[in-house]
Amino acid sequence: VTFFDTAEAYGPHEAERILGESIASFRDKVVITSKFGWNIDLETGERKPGLNSRPEHIKVAVEGMLKRLRTDRIDLLYQHRVDPAVPIEDVAGAVKDLMAQGKILHWGLCEMGQKTLRRAHAEQRLTAIQNEYSMLWRGPESWVLPTCEELGIGFVPWSPLGMGFLTGTMNADTRFVQGDLRAIIPRFAPENLPHNLALVALLRHWAERKNAAPAQIALAWLMAQKPWIVPIPGTTQMPHLIENLGAAAVRFTPSELAELNKAASSIPIVGARLPDSVLVFSEVEAPPKS
Repeated sequence: VTFFDTAEAYGPHEAERILGESIASFRDKVVITSKFGWNIDLETGERKPGLNSRPEHIKVAVEGMLKRLRTDRIDLLYQHRVDPAVPIEDVAGAVKDLMAQGKILHWGLCEMGQKTLRRAHAEQRLTAIQNEYSMLWRGPESWVLPTCEELGIGFVPWSPLGMGFLTGTMNADTRFVQGDLRAIIPRFAPENLPHNLALVALLRHWAERKNAAPAQIALAWLMAQKPWIVPIPGTTQMPHLIENLGAAAVRFTPSELAELNKAASSIPIVGARLPDSVLVFSEVEAPPKS
């Protein structure tokens, strides 16, 4: 494993500190990413309402990231969500300054609007886009993936296992404890979950065919879509990490992939991918540069 994804918002700040400590002895052998954009107090880490991508805030935020990550550069820095109050050209300008100082090597966007993606790329070449994408949520296929292919931008799917759904560990009776985001996600609601389990049944079928785990089929399917797609499955357990890594050995012939795509596309997913209060931050367009 040589690619580690984190963000100032995770913790906040704690995930960066843990990662920095963990990789300190082999920093030069791995690629690390982080993200800015939420309105987080740069000193205390307190999460405040809304977003903040003002250039001066970005630059100070990156200084904090470098200290917590114990490094002199961030390989890939994302804007976590588009700030509707800051032109993307101003954001790109701040990133460009940080690149000139060697503190940032590459940059990308997450869950942005279509016009904002193109404006950002025109100002400072984007290396990667990070959006939710999996067999459970295929929204990026409408315009994000075609745009990435057109512009030569890599794609990093977050939640490639559908928040654990595609591992096959859930059933119609699964419920989530208070504080678990999945407890308020419509596609996991009691009235929707049984319908969506048809997708898990498909994964189990293919897992038997390929002598693999359902999670490995889901990840292999993602990587088979395009060679420039790099999923980032998260886990807290070593056996799950080892299982996820095994997805790299799963291969589909062109006919198998076509068969799996057709079968997956025929299964309607019931319920939104996120609560409305979270979805409101996706596909936002940055204001025009005055």
